[in-house]
Amino acid sequence: MKRARPCVLIALMSILVAARAGYAGPIRFGVQGGLSIPNIRASEADIFSRGFTSRQGPYFGLAADVGVSSRFSLGVELNYTSQGGLRKGLQPITMELPPGLPVPPGTLLYADFRNETILDYIELPVLARLSFGDKVRFFVNAGPYAGILVRGLAVTTGRSALFLDEAGTQPIIIPPATDPMIVDLGADTDVKDSLKKTNFGLAGGGGVIYPLGGVDLILQARFQLGLTIIQKDVETSGECRTGAFLISVGFLIPLARHR
Repeated sequence: MKRARPCVLIALMSILVAARAGYAGPIRFGVQGGLSIPNIRASEADIFSRGFTSRQGPYFGLAADVGVSSRFSLGVELNYTSQGGLRKGLQPITMELPPGLPVPPGTLLYADFRNETILDYIELPVLARLSFGDKVRFFVNAGPYAGILVRGLAVTTGRSALFLDEAGTQPIIIPPATDPMIVDLGADTDVKDSLKKTNFGLAGGGGVIYPLGGVDLILQARFQLGLTIIQKDVETSGECRTGAFLISVGFLIPLARHR
């Protein structure tokens, strides 16, 4: 939380600076929501973190937009954003397994299963917006964001043999059986304590603003690029960064004009 304070202060100071500008632009406030299509980025050499693809999750929050000039404004948002990724196939097992396996303690095992990692953040983006057009306006925006982790969950499903190697050529067989041991890997594992509480990154995108009477309808798409390695212990958990493609619809209502 303490590491997120500088970004909060930047956002508040930016609003104050904009509010004291000479342009009589409106202050707009509203809500937005849509779809987050996140992914986990990692090196292909990292056996714990590589191979993740995108998943889908919710994205919604509050938005404020302060006019600075006829074309430029400053947006400050407070969003709930679902991050994470999806990995399928043969991969390392990080959840607890049944006791009594005939392998030395600490042995890394592999199995074929589905692993959906869900990382939910409260995020504070501070975005500069440049607009074009008259009634219907197009815009681009960009800026930093800070996130605070509120949930970290690994949802695993599937039944698989256990392997001693990543290629899946050395299955575990417990005599007198002649077939590989099959285990159920279904579990909901809380991984929040293994992850850093804050995440910082850059965001940017664009969209269109449709005036609807006294309300602005905003359609936008945005990329987020997380810059923080999210694991606390990179030796046993790998090195991952977050990222997401966000699609949203929102409404902004003018509240006041500068004097």
